[in-house]
Amino acid sequence: MIPTSAREYYFTAVGTHENLEIRAREVERPRANEVLVKVHAVSLQYRDLLISSGNYLTNVIPDLVPCSDMAGEIVEVGLDVKDWKVGDRVCANFSIDHVHGDRTPQNFQTDLGALTHGVLTEFRAFPAHSLVAIPEHLSYTEASTLPCAGITAYNSLMGPTPVKAGDYVLILGTGGVSIFGLQFAVASGAIVIATSSSDEKLKVATDLGAKHVINYKTTPNWDEEVLRITKGKGVDHVIEVGGTGTATKSINSTRIGGYIHLVGFVSQEKSDTNILMLLMMKATNLRPIQCGSVAQFQDMMRLLAANPDKTRPVVNKVFEFEEAKEAYSYLASQAHIGKVVIKVAKD
Repeated sequence: MIPTSAREYYFTAVGTHENLEIRAREVERPRANEVLVKVHAVSLQYRDLLISSGNYLTNVIPDLVPCSDMAGEIVEVGLDVKDWKVGDRVCANFSIDHVHGDRTPQNFQTDLGALTHGVLTEFRAFPAHSLVAIPEHLSYTEASTLPCAGITAYNSLMGPTPVKAGDYVLILGTGGVSIFGLQFAVASGAIVIATSSSDEKLKVATDLGAKHVINYKTTPNWDEEVLRITKGKGVDHVIEVGGTGTATKSINSTRIGGYIHLVGFVSQEKSDTNILMLLMMKATNLRPIQCGSVAQFQDMMRLLAANPDKTRPVVNKVFEFEEAKEAYSYLASQAHIGKVVIKVAKD
């Protein structure tokens, strides 16, 4: 039974996640090429904190319904939809119209939770082409972590020069993208070096398959330790989440011609090093990542299904729908390892 109204969160104003409020709205029926999805779970990103604080890279639409990552159940299909049916379990792609190929100015406008309304709502219609099927072994809670963090890590390591068995992969931190990067690298047979400021978090990284771990608080020159581990050669791939605060050490840690996949800028440190000169000296490939396409999402789902034990999403904490503000605060505390999820559906 599809209700006539549903609850959703929206921002009365950006500046803080305390400006999130719940409102009721009419449940819109799907158009001919759309499906209506009952949202079961939503996961949070660092991006969501930037948007809530007004520090995102672009302006956002007024009265924004936030968040980009969801998992849910199709409850109605449009007249022209052939590939989906009621009851199918799905995730929506981060960028609704990024189906394949490179990013474009047009599909950039369809990124959920910024320039178009997001998914922190009980029901939402999506174009059928934006959806991917959830592997049978994953719960809605686990699957909700995939659309941004999962596909960003996958796009990083499986891009133009895919990671291969025996490669060294350096993972910075233990947030959502970092943990997925660790898991995908391990599933591919790579040797993972993980960093964190917490020995407790590094224990989790070890349990997930990291061969070497470095506490960057007790080993501030962690790039030298990476070079020692790799016998002076450097790593093949880096999942770089720190930005300018860690980029210099990441470049130093990379082999000549290696890849740095830039996915975030969470470090509060600054650098006065000439990063461009370092990149030139090492012939380092710097590759900024903006999530991925529906086609890449489908490919990632096959990897998850083929390696269920090594790639199961790490969910740190689950909040109820009414606790969305608390979920944002917990994410901001950086106490998490893996993903923070908001449970939307009651059943």
